[in-house]
Amino acid sequence: MAGVGMGVLMATLDSSIVNITLPAFVEIFKASFATVQWVILAYILVITSLLLGAARLGDMFNKKYLYLIGLALFTFGSVLCALSSNIYWLIVCRAVQGLGAVFTQALGIAIITQIFPAQERGRALGMMGSIVSIGVALGPPLGGLILSVASWHWIFLVNLPIGLAALLIVYRFIPGLPPVRPDQQFDRWGGLLLFLTLGLYAFGMTNGQQAGFNQPVVTLCLTAAGVGLLTFLLLESRISQPMVDLRLFRNILFSMNLMMAFLVFIVMAGMFILPFYLQLVLKLSSTMIGLLMMVHPIGMGIVAPLAGSLSDRFGSRLISLFGLITIAAGCLALSTVREGMTPLQFFPRTLLFGIGMGLFQAPNNNAVMSTVPPERLGIGSGLLVLSRTLGQTTGLPLMGALFTSSVLMVGGLPSGTDITLAGVAALVGGLQRTYHIAAVFILTSTLIAVVALWVDQRRKKMQTLTEPLARVD
Repeated sequence: MAGVGMGVLMATLDSSIVNITLPAFVEIFKASFATVQWVILAYILVITSLLLGAARLGDMFNKKYLYLIGLALFTFGSVLCALSSNIYWLIVCRAVQGLGAVFTQALGIAIITQIFPAQERGRALGMMGSIVSIGVALGPPLGGLILSVASWHWIFLVNLPIGLAALLIVYRFIPGLPPVRPDQQFDRWGGLLLFLTLGLYAFGMTNGQQAGFNQPVVTLCLTAAGVGLLTFLLLESRISQPMVDLRLFRNILFSMNLMMAFLVFIVMAGMFILPFYLQLVLKLSSTMIGLLMMVHPIGMGIVAPLAGSLSDRFGSRLISLFGLITIAAGCLALSTVREGMTPLQFFPRTLLFGIGMGLFQAPNNNAVMSTVPPERLGIGSGLLVLSRTLGQTTGLPLMGALFTSSVLMVGGLPSGTDITLAGVAALVGGLQRTYHIAAVFILTSTLIAVVALWVDQRRKKMQTLTEPLARVD
């Protein structure tokens, strides 16, 4: 558990540190911001496009050794990043980091699911959620501290001791996890098609956020991704050992839980708009903004292990439903922000959102993995992580566009106006409207959760009724 947790901590800590370091890289490497953004984009593209391929390999080979390869690649990539002499070399090295993160992210949940018995799995996944939250919360202040007392190289070298310790712990204490069915084959054509489809989607969405969705290259990428997805589904339905076993989606509970996660992470990705309100409306210092933005991941991290334990005792679906209701309440609370609000008044609103995320994520992860057969744990884990990644990739431009259009509409401003030049009333009204819409996303996910709970209870009731008949036969 500690080794897998350290791998997760390293990846989340690195992402949150690098995100806040982009402005510094513009000055350090004398590069344009458009070029520097590829430091993040290269990492995202590699992870998104290769995630399911790595997950499929986890079902075919020993998950422990694939996870070790991922840890080694990420740690090695971190050292290469620190040694980068120019921005282009740094971008390439970030892609190497992403290649390592592919294996740790795709297989971490699968390893936890395989090692821990069902009655302890929720608590273990809850602790993993807590570790993710710690990484997200610590990244910004740690990054600021490193840049203030040391050189930028330590942004990446901080991963070295964590990575080496994780490698040692995983190698020494995690047992070998050979495949349940060793005779499986890798779907090369399906893997290539999925790589291109997901890569085009991620590139189109991230580029659309920066350049606008009316750009020809963005439209072409998203259209090609749609065609690629249809072709992939057709291919996978016709071969005996597909990259993604589409029969998994015949289990309606599995499909509904993935959709719930996708919708939640669309809204979660939109948290980046809150600093605009804190800085431009409340006129808070950078330090105070950083502290307030740490509230929701800390709240999530504190609640996640408790939610996992509760899901072991009372069932995953009921706890995740309570989590969704709490997230919706957090969105509605954030939609009541106003001018002149104090940090103490803002605090409980973002804390409520974080508590809801903590209540939802670990039980939902447990619910997904509980429906996956043992020989498909790798691809099940990969699909779960992909739902989160695609939610974030979709949510960043979507929530950004909602916020921008809402500010312009409330302020009566022409299209293309920089929102940082908008008045206070327009910014407040835009944020309120954005979180009203975000609440609709979460309420949609809540409705799905209610249906999933009903279906699950009905299945259990039918199973209870048929078991005595089976014993009689």
